[in-house]
Amino acid sequence: MTDTVQSPSSSLRLTPRSWGMLFVLCGAIFLEGINVAMLNVALPAIRSDLGLSTGELQWVISAYVLGYGGFMLVGGRAADLFGRRRMFLIWLGVFLVVSALGGFATEGWMLIAARFVAGVASAVMTPAGLSIITTSFPEGPQRNQALLVYSGTAAGGFSLGLVLGGLLAVVDWRLVLFAPAVLALVILVLAVPLIPAAPAERSSDRRVDVLGAVTITAAIMLLVLGVERAAHASAAWTVGTLAAGVVLIVLFVVIERRSAAPLLRLGMLRSAPLVRANLAGLLFAGAFFSFQFIAVLYLQELRGWSSLETSLAMLAIGADAILAPTLTPRLVNRFGNAKVIVVGLVLALLSYVLFLPIGLDTVYLAMFPTMIVLGLAFALAYGPLTIVATDGVDESEQGVAGGLLYTSFQFGAALGLAASTAVIVATTAGGTTADLLGGYRAALAVPIAAAVLAAVVSAFGLRKRAAR
Repeated sequence: MTDTVQSPSSSLRLTPRSWGMLFVLCGAIFLEGINVAMLNVALPAIRSDLGLSTGELQWVISAYVLGYGGFMLVGGRAADLFGRRRMFLIWLGVFLVVSALGGFATEGWMLIAARFVAGVASAVMTPAGLSIITTSFPEGPQRNQALLVYSGTAAGGFSLGLVLGGLLAVVDWRLVLFAPAVLALVILVLAVPLIPAAPAERSSDRRVDVLGAVTITAAIMLLVLGVERAAHASAAWTVGTLAAGVVLIVLFVVIERRSAAPLLRLGMLRSAPLVRANLAGLLFAGAFFSFQFIAVLYLQELRGWSSLETSLAMLAIGADAILAPTLTPRLVNRFGNAKVIVVGLVLALLSYVLFLPIGLDTVYLAMFPTMIVLGLAFALAYGPLTIVATDGVDESEQGVAGGLLYTSFQFGAALGLAASTAVIVATTAGGTTADLLGGYRAALAVPIAAAVLAAVVSAFGLRKRAAR
């Protein structure tokens, strides 16, 4: 990680016009956060209504994150080449339509298909929104302030989405899909006047590397499928699927090296801070999403809590929405991004470990430390990771940098969900209450291991800086 320390006296003042634009973009990333979180808390209701197995239920979430992560790089590049504002508005409209269509699904495959297309739409509008911020605010205190407000809003979407999802799921789980569509419509109406038009990248070659996009998407799908099926497939099948995913990643690298208009310019990966930020982001997202999945199933299916009770139990994680734009900028200004990130990742590890003693009669007061510490961890890690992943990147490649970061987040989320699902399926075959509790405890090894690796990767960056 880079360790950029800003002077406290540096100006953080944003103009009213800048705040208006930031408000709209924060609304879009908040939409992305609640879109995932609200559906998470409604999973048991969806399972009951559509008759889905645990494996199929995981794909309701994974279909979205696969579309999101798989097409994120091409979405970021499209924003750089064809206009960030244009791509943001068009694909926000697509997201609106497919979210509404998902609410009418009567079969599991219909919902999964709608979620995949919604993920593809998010894969374009999210890096477009992030690159609008990174190209509109000068690198330094102003951009850091904008990014921390932006990331705090995103994090708040995850936690507040749980509450909103719980409230809506009590009435009908379909409202969990209709609500984001309505919010998307409001954001679209406000975005047209508040986001200023800006020219696309001045380039004679505006080709998008479709072959590279298809290759990396297929690679991600195969890797996640291999992990998810590992608990109930032969070792040969699992190894073959994972190997095919790795081969496609190698093929993607070959394609990018030879392409006249690469989806990802491989020279960007020579930046060690950028690579560490993306790898830490991948592991951090994998840990968070797998924990959220485990916690929701534990509270609702083992403890019998309602969707609303579950969402309120996890509301404390939403402290990051307040801490990210208030506490985190002060810490970054004083200690630098790298140290703040490491502390955040260590706190995330602590929060997952604190959840290990869960039992059949664990009171909420014993779960609360996990939730509040995880909220603090998210506030300290998420925003600074975004800053590091976009610092020093040329303006013409800001969309790609954002796409690369969100690809890492979503790839990690998909793998974390798949891994935790595989552990639960493998350890709850008996179906008894004791089996379920043991399975959820065993699955906590996934977020714990991911958090450990993320902290190690980030700490290695500190070590490199000390050596220099």
